[in-house]
Amino acid sequence: MLSIGDMSRRTGVKIPTIRYYEQMKLIDAPERSEGNQRRYSKAELERLGFIKHARDLGLTIEAIRKLIDLSTRPDMSCAEADKIASEHLAFVQARIAKLKRLETELKRITSCCSSGNIDDCYVIHALSDHSLCEDVH
Repeated sequence: MLSIGDMSRRTGVKIPTIRYYEQMKLIDAPERSEGNQRRYSKAELERLGFIKHARDLGLTIEAIRKLIDLSTRPDMSCAEADKIASEHLAFVQARIAKLKRLETELKRITSCCSSGNIDDCYVIHALSDHSLCEDVH
């Protein structure tokens, strides 16, 4: 059995986050020692690793909850898991596209600045007047 500190060290998940995942019922409430310390099994360690990896990939708590539920039913089709991952991929791709538009606009704004006085600063003017932007962002 593992303490919450052991779980934290092995997964890189902070102790308050582990408690939060318990509260959110993503991991089962652990057994308690006679001293009332949490005691986790190897299964909870693996579940916490799964959650950490999913969070590192940007998946939401709700998506992780669904994936955990699916993982408990090995005979089911993986279509739902694939759908969750595909939807998240589409979200990430849209976010990247938006960030690229922001990058382009920020490069344009900063390249127009002559580094003179603030009165003539293109960065300040562009931030004050959205019509000076070339793209919707």
